Amino acid sequence: MKVGFAGAGNMAAAMARGWAAGDGGPEEMLFCDLDAERAAAVAAEVGGGTLAGLSELADESDVLVLAVKPAALDDVAAELDGTAPALISVLAATPTERIAGAFPGVPVLRVMPNQPVEVRHGVLCYAKPQAMPAELEESLLDLLGLLGTLVRLEETQIDAAMAIMSSSPAYIALVAEALARSGEGEGLDAGLARELVAGALAGTAALLTKRDPAAIRKAVASPGGATEAGLAKLEGVVDDALASAVNASLERVR
Repeated sequence: MKVGFAGAGNMAAAMARGWAAGDGGPEEMLFCDLDAERAAAVAAEVGGGTLAGLSELADESDVLVLAVKPAALDDVAAELDGTAPALISVLAATPTERIAGAFPGVPVLRVMPNQPVEVRHGVLCYAKPQAMPAELEESLLDLLGLLGTLVRLEETQIDAAMAIMSSSPAYIALVAEALARSGEGEGLDAGLARELVAGALAGTAALLTKRDPAAIRKAVASPGGATEAGLAKLEGVVDDALASAVNASLERVR
């Protein structure tokens, strides 16, 4: 399958890198972006190609990944005269109905991925496709499934999911930076501190697929121990900060 990317920003690049990182990805990946140098850089990195305009991109692709800013949707639809082979939309705060209205009769699959798709460990939430034959839906979901875990949600749940799984890699990266800086402050080499934190986060992520978060906390924080003392400084503070972060993200898309 030939995949065309309408937009070559961070999420498009992450998906392309994930597909390029192993077997089973698209037959070919093509890119078109207002920033031609950005499109060319991503294409070169993943062994893809570039096209000068969206019409050419649509003609050469079996499916288009809409990866532009939501405000650019109408401009993209106008340039394509409302036609496309099929669409995978990763546009934030843009329901399937809105995309289908801009592209009447075109099969549409709305997906909200997160940045770890780059390493094939992403979470990809998707809504029920519109005007899409079952065989095409299966093929596209198989392709997306190479990038991580697929989770089907009701359309009304997509924005809330985005706030906790699409935004959260940035929050976790912020925590990782803070932990590493604390280690540096205690005399650890900066590179070593980052390596230790990355390893701890990766292991904890694996544990979270097997055990409840409360059980992990209990197992690590023995009574009267060092971890318990540290948790006492975080409990409540972290809850409030993350709830505020999620609410702030949702306010931007409501």
